[in-house]
Amino acid sequence: SSLFPKQGFPYVEVMTEEPTTRDRLVLAATRLFRQRGYDGTGLTEILTEAGVPKGSLYHHFPDGKADLACAAADWTASEIIRVIDDSFRAAPDWRQGITTFCYKMAKLFDILNSADACPIFGLLFEGPDHDRFRAQAERSFDRIIAAAARYGEGLGMPPETAQDAAETFIIGFQGSWTLARTRRKSDVLRGLPARLYGPTM
Repeated sequence: SSLFPKQGFPYVEVMTEEPTTRDRLVLAATRLFRQRGYDGTGLTEILTEAGVPKGSLYHHFPDGKADLACAAADWTASEIIRVIDDSFRAAPDWRQGITTFCYKMAKLFDILNSADACPIFGLLFEGPDHDRFRAQAERSFDRIIAAAARYGEGLGMPPETAQDAAETFIIGFQGSWTLARTRRKSDVLRGLPARLYGPTM
């Protein structure tokens, strides 16, 4: 079962075991939040999508939808990190790892439909508990940046350089996803490495 589209997250190994009740709730909430936004998604819709009773929701998420939004962001960060891992595992250099990541995410963009919202953390800035959601978004972004920075260090970058390269890339990626969504063109994502690092020789 995958966090993003029902047909599976591209290039990421799909779990074969039956998802737990908690997993089903998080997966359903993430899909609906992505498509309709935080305010546009009701708990009844999440329960119907997940196929679980209301009592199960509050057992796993006492604060209801707000807890689900934070769990969805955390799980999404884990999925993004899995793509980073897959992209950099055999990459000979930083640029190749970033390029592979961008192509994988462009494929995801096409599968999700360009009209969908950003799958990462846009929902965390729409809910009522702004301070809590901002803190969750910061933790999730920091996890992704740290994952990319570790590969930078593994490729020979000093720690500060790797951290800066990872942050710069994530800033560029977030902006590229927004522009790709506006233009409904995944090529914006594929073109990000050239914009960041110049044309290939």
